[in-house]
Amino acid sequence: MTSSPHHDDLASHISRRRFAQLAALGLAAGAGSLGLTSSAVAAGVAGQVYYDRARTLAGSDPVLLGLVTALTPDVDFPRPPAPEPLKIFDNLAFLSAGWVSAMAVLTDDGIVLIDALTSPVEAEGILVPGLRELGADPETIKYVVVTHGHDDHFGGAQYLADRYGARVLMTPADWDLIARTRPDNAPTRDLEIADGQQLTLGGTTIHLHYTPGHTPGTVSPIIPVRAGCERHTAMLWGGMNPPNTLTELSTYRASIHSFRDRMRQASVDVELSNHPNDYGLQRAEQLRNRPDGVNPFVLGQPRTQRFMAVMDLMLRGRIADAEAAEARGESRSHGASMQPCC
Repeated sequence: MTSSPHHDDLASHISRRRFAQLAALGLAAGAGSLGLTSSAVAAGVAGQVYYDRARTLAGSDPVLLGLVTALTPDVDFPRPPAPEPLKIFDNLAFLSAGWVSAMAVLTDDGIVLIDALTSPVEAEGILVPGLRELGADPETIKYVVVTHGHDDHFGGAQYLADRYGARVLMTPADWDLIARTRPDNAPTRDLEIADGQQLTLGGTTIHLHYTPGHTPGTVSPIIPVRAGCERHTAMLWGGMNPPNTLTELSTYRASIHSFRDRMRQASVDVELSNHPNDYGLQRAEQLRNRPDGVNPFVLGQPRTQRFMAVMDLMLRGRIADAEAAEARGESRSHGASMQPCC
């Protein structure tokens, strides 16, 4: 479907203090992952070789280490404080509740919102004033692209549809997921996303790719972004928390492979996330403190490809653990459709 339809000293000090808090959170998460790794060894070593390889590949890269932590079995996802809104590129705004975030693609003809936080309250209290603070008009929200059918991503969508006439997009499989589970604040079924669909608004074309696994219909966008005269291409992996069954884990890993190829074809050099699993909140504070420095969201093409390689190794570990559990006669019955978030 295509449509043409100053920080003062105090603020700077607060931002630096927030970054220090977030950095400490990241270090704690990294240390916690080591503990989880040890417990994984105690339970069984099937996947450990892959987890170790992923950590070796990540090296000292905080973005990749954050990914290793996020994909470590039984990790507790962090609940950091909500940051202030921020333009991370000239045409891309970061609007966050802390533990879950949305991105607003700003075009000449309006806004495409990627996800809508958890509720009408957060849409009204975070998304709308955040856009205004950054000089964008929420009245111009034309589309809300929901990456997957969990309430921390669609919760504010119907509010935006009712108030501003925004159209809500989701894959058919996840519209069906919502119809089955009937969660609170679910949007009324609207536009369906086709695999590889191009959504164009104001001369900006976003590519939407199916990456099932976290849910049956998870979608991951590839977005053109700009900073001054520089042009970049961003990706956002739509659903991080892996499922539990072998079939769904295999689906998830196949999605990693297909999306990695699409990233390569599109020359993706920017990595984004809708959860704080990739050192993203810390990077936002780095950018806020040094807006004229190197943009920490621009990883470069080799590093974004390594991000996906780390993800693949962690999934191979998850699959090996699931196969070992199955061989022992154990089972984990809830799969992708039952994952609560992330």
